[in-house]
Amino acid sequence: MNQSITTLTAEAVNMLNSLIAIPSVSREEAAAADFLQNYIESEGMATGREGNNVWCLSPMFDLNKPTILLNSHIDTVKPISGWRRDPFTPREENGKLYGLGSNDAGASVVSLYQVFMQLCRTSQSYNLIFLASCEEEVSGANGVEKALKFLPPITLGIVGEPTEMQLAIAEKGLMVLDVTATGKAGHAAREEGVNAIYKAMDDIAWFRDYKFKKESAMLGPVKMSVTGINAGTQHNVIPDRCTFMVDIRSNELYSNEEIYEEVKKNVKSEVKPRSFRLNSSHIDENHPIIKRGLKLGFKTFGSPTLSDQALMTFPTVKIGPGRSSRSHTADEYIMIKEIEEAIGRYLELLDGLKL
Repeated sequence: MNQSITTLTAEAVNMLNSLIAIPSVSREEAAAADFLQNYIESEGMATGREGNNVWCLSPMFDLNKPTILLNSHIDTVKPISGWRRDPFTPREENGKLYGLGSNDAGASVVSLYQVFMQLCRTSQSYNLIFLASCEEEVSGANGVEKALKFLPPITLGIVGEPTEMQLAIAEKGLMVLDVTATGKAGHAAREEGVNAIYKAMDDIAWFRDYKFKKESAMLGPVKMSVTGINAGTQHNVIPDRCTFMVDIRSNELYSNEEIYEEVKKNVKSEVKPRSFRLNSSHIDENHPIIKRGLKLGFKTFGSPTLSDQALMTFPTVKIGPGRSSRSHTADEYIMIKEIEEAIGRYLELLDGLKL
């Protein structure tokens, strides 16, 4: 390696300080994308850009070689109440760097960028693409899904998210359903009407109790949760309409379309999916990167949280510095030593990898 991990870490931390100071809430990432694009180009690398997605290809890119994508996102959620510090003022205390997006997923962005630059200085049997994407927190159509249309074919994706630098080899998908039960209005004092709430209750009970047959060894069962309900206009009117929403977390054994068809067969209410896009993902445990990771002492697990992996059609693994439990919290932070570890571990995993 041409540069020490200590030097790379210092550069990554400086870069992260700059990113934290630039508000980049989902769909408002232009300033952060501008900064990254200028930063990369100042180091002599050519960039590509689509909207607020910024990417860079390794020099001497060869379409005859396999290509590895190094990806993480620059957008953040809105700061929640409870911050005791300014979320946009990076502050280092006792080895922790505080700031919105420090853990999710700024530390992954800057670590992967330093790894990309370091590996570009070496000879590898694969091409590299570094992609800093937007709209991840809202699964937006203008994020990674759009950027991928402008990139060469990809063989493997490394998705940077806080996993404590362990390998998430499977990830639950997400589908949200809007369900409508329809009845007939009537006066509550008389035996009139058909109560839409009672009709909805039967279907809500099905969502609560139904068990899909196929359970994943890595992700467990499909999980369905009714998370909101709305009905009624006043106390003396039988409601003719009751709507509720269902959050469904799929495993890799079912597509969202298959789950939707099973729901339709079993409930009487009208069911409308918001999207089928966010399917569960998984990578074969015999994939070269997983086999190498296991030899190097990495642990594998199934992740319950969603990421841009859901929008990628090629094999992916999710791995990055930080802890998922710190994401979207007040006084979010990353530890400097976690960035240092991430750079070293990414390099161990990727340097000399044969696909």
